[in-house]
Amino acid sequence: MAKAKSRKPAAAANRTLHAGLPRVPTLYGLKPRKQYLPFSHAEQRLERSRNYWICTTRPDGRPHAMPVWGIWLEDAFYFSTARASRKGRNIARNSAVSVHLESADDLVALEGKAREVSDEETITRLNAAYRAKYQMPLWIHPENAVFCVHPRVVFAWTEKNFPKDATRWEFPATKNG
Repeated sequence: MAKAKSRKPAAAANRTLHAGLPRVPTLYGLKPRKQYLPFSHAEQRLERSRNYWICTTRPDGRPHAMPVWGIWLEDAFYFSTARASRKGRNIARNSAVSVHLESADDLVALEGKAREVSDEETITRLNAAYRAKYQMPLWIHPENAVFCVHPRVVFAWTEKNFPKDATRWEFPATKNG
């Protein structure tokens, strides 16, 4: 499994994101418009959320979804899990994941590839962020892995304004995902 290198913070003005409509059937009623939700809408929710759902794929192709705690930091989502857990084994076999917040009333979901992170600088920053958010340290153990997901696609909308605010952001491909 490839290891992720840490990325320095990307200033919002320097971020190369394409915002547009989610790719859905026309019966959903989404219409192109001049303005889409700003990415800060998704980013604020990713930063503030306490629980996240990680979706992976089992070896036989069946989906697997489990809640985790995590950190949105520097344009990436970080979480940890035991290597022997179902999601840990799934990621070792197929690094494609989706991540979403608890509520579909104010949806934020992302897709990307999970890459293991082990460099001390990143782990130290994550541990500090984890302590601030959850009042406990990041679980660092040889049987545990810390993963980073650099999103390729992020979706967001609010139930009360759907389909008028449905937005899809595409991130440029990186060597990490």
